[in-house]
Amino acid sequence: MERRELRAALSSAGVAGGYYRIEGVHEPAPTPTDFLFLRQASDGVWETGAFERGRYEVIARHQQESAACAHLFSLLVP
Repeated sequence: MERRELRAALSSAGVAGGYYRIEGVHEPAPTPTDFLFLRQASDGVWETGAFERGRYEVIARHQQESAACAHLFSLLVP
């Protein structure tokens, strides 16, 4: 799964758009105060994590975009 497919899967699962941010694909405006995220770090590794109280907290780093997408999906869809 890649980022656009992840966005579609989360939408199909009924996950509200304000709960997450997917870099370059889904960046809600205005920015929610707390959300889960998927982004690519400057070293090319994919990161998943949480944005809370104005700070990004990386939960995991992934070598593959597909692994990062699967991780974010698992965090948002029980």
